[in-house]
Amino acid sequence: MLQQVLSYQVADGIDIKMLKSVFKSELYFSDTDELFYITGDGQYIYVFKYGVVCFLNYDAVKISEFLRLISPYCKNKFEQSLEEEFKILTNAGRNKIGFNSIEIIGHDIEVLRLIMLNVSQSVALDYYHEQTTKLMEETNYHTQILETNGRLNISGTSLKKYIGRTLLLKNRIAENLYIFDSPPETWEDENLNKIHNDLKRTFDLKERFRNIQEGLNIIKDNYELFRDLLQYRNSYRLELIVIILILMEVLNIFAQKLF
Repeated sequence: MLQQVLSYQVADGIDIKMLKSVFKSELYFSDTDELFYITGDGQYIYVFKYGVVCFLNYDAVKISEFLRLISPYCKNKFEQSLEEEFKILTNAGRNKIGFNSIEIIGHDIEVLRLIMLNVSQSVALDYYHEQTTKLMEETNYHTQILETNGRLNISGTSLKKYIGRTLLLKNRIAENLYIFDSPPETWEDENLNKIHNDLKRTFDLKERFRNIQEGLNIIKDNYELFRDLLQYRNSYRLELIVIILILMEVLNIFAQKLF
């Protein structure tokens, strides 16, 4: 049977605790970071605290209804969510992973949950990559001005906001590093572990995460340089003001002696 996974990055975060208290479908798995619901015959919803919601065998209408339901529990909800789709063929003759699909023996719920987890991690990485790219473009803009004019065209307040955006993104990623750990269920189940590792390779999760980290490190190096240059500029101005004040005082004393 062909089944469809749809995963959405809908917000910066979702209040898992509050959602759990109001949404009363059958809860198959939960912890402080995730909620996995059985909502119907062959239908599942997976909710993650880092702002991702994943659906299995849901149509567009039902998806929209659920996203409206959880809207009050979303932090910084997006106007346009990121989306990723994946196909599952259950009751296949063997386990086989393709570019955008997987064939699995049987229809074990733990395997289905594992697939939904990996699709959700992938869409989360898309979001982090998008945010990193925006910061990198801003960094390149200031670097090009520095190259062209020999000075920065940015105020102290703007630089602080830029640094704040970078640190906020780094903190969000650090907070959700657990999403790249292997789930405990895979530790003692060879079949689950193999499927999980194959999915990570298919979605290229480790390489994509490494690219994001490298991008953020480059941004960090640049904003530290910008900060040092700005501090030097401010220090130079302060020294110039002090020199002018001293000169004025000397001239004043000299004038008093003359007259």
